[in-house]
Amino acid sequence: MIHYREPLFRPPAEADSLIFQVAYGCPHNCCRFCGMYKTVRYAPRPPEEVWQEFVSGARRYPAARRIFLADGDVMFLPFERLQRYLQNLNELFPQLARVGIYANASSILKYSEAELRQLRQSKLHTLYIGLESGDQQLLDRVGKTESAEGMVQAVRQAQQSGLRCSVMILLGLGGTEYSAGHAIRTAAILNRMQPRLLSALRFVELPDQTPFDRFQALSEYQVIEELQTLVSRLELHQTVFRANHSSNPVPLEGRFPAGQPALLRQLDRLLSSGRLDRHGPGRLPLFL
Repeated sequence: MIHYREPLFRPPAEADSLIFQVAYGCPHNCCRFCGMYKTVRYAPRPPEEVWQEFVSGARRYPAARRIFLADGDVMFLPFERLQRYLQNLNELFPQLARVGIYANASSILKYSEAELRQLRQSKLHTLYIGLESGDQQLLDRVGKTESAEGMVQAVRQAQQSGLRCSVMILLGLGGTEYSAGHAIRTAAILNRMQPRLLSALRFVELPDQTPFDRFQALSEYQVIEELQTLVSRLELHQTVFRANHSSNPVPLEGRFPAGQPALLRQLDRLLSSGRLDRHGPGRLPLFL
C-alpha cells in the first residue's frame, strides 16, 4: 500500500502522475505567503520505508510513466539518496518516462553539474521552482530565504544539465506598495533565467496568512495591470507561459516569443472592457 500523510501537494501538471512521499513537509517553511506545510515538521522518510512503497506502487501501477516525488524541496535530500530513489524507480517501473519534484534554488546549487546530469540520466525531468518575485526587497520582506540571484544561477545550471525548470511567480504578492517593482524586477530576473515553463498565480491573502505588515491587496484591475507590465517586459526565447490557475482573474496561456503580442492584446482588451473590479480584491469568473 502507498500511504500519504496529509497535507499532500503536487503541481497541476502532475495531476496524472503517481505520487510518492519521500519526505514530509518543507525543510525551509518560513515563507509568510505560503501555508502549504505550516502544520508539518520536516522529516525525510526512512529509505527502507520509501522502498517498500515503491514496490507496492509498482505492483499496483506497473505501467506508470510519470512519477512525482513529494513533499516540498525534495532536492534538499543528499545526492546519494535522491539518486538511489531514482534508480529504484527505474528498476521497478519499466515504462517510466519522467520524474518531477519541487526544488529550491539553494538545494539545486549544492549539487555539482555532474551530479545534476546524473539525476537527469536517471529520468529526473522537471523541477518546480517558486521564484515568487524578482524583487529582492520583497522576497526578504515576505520571509523567502532564497535570493533572486541564486534562483537565476540555479535555473541556469539545472537547464544546462538537461533538466527542465517550471518557474512560478505570484501576482499581487507585493500588494500596492511593491506592485510596480515586483512586475519590473520579476520580468528582468525571468529574462536572465529563460525558464522552459513559467506559471503566474495570484496571491490571495487569508486571515492568518499576511505576507508582510500593512499589506494592501491589489484589486482585480491592478492585478491585470501588474501582469501586463510584466508580460510587456519579458524577453523569453523558448518558454511556455500559463496564467490559468483558478486564483487568476482570467485564464491566459501562450508560448514566448511568438505568443507575446496576442497575450498583450488580450490584456489590453480586458483592462478596457469595464468587467474588472477596480477597487475590491475579490475575483470574478472572467473569460476572454
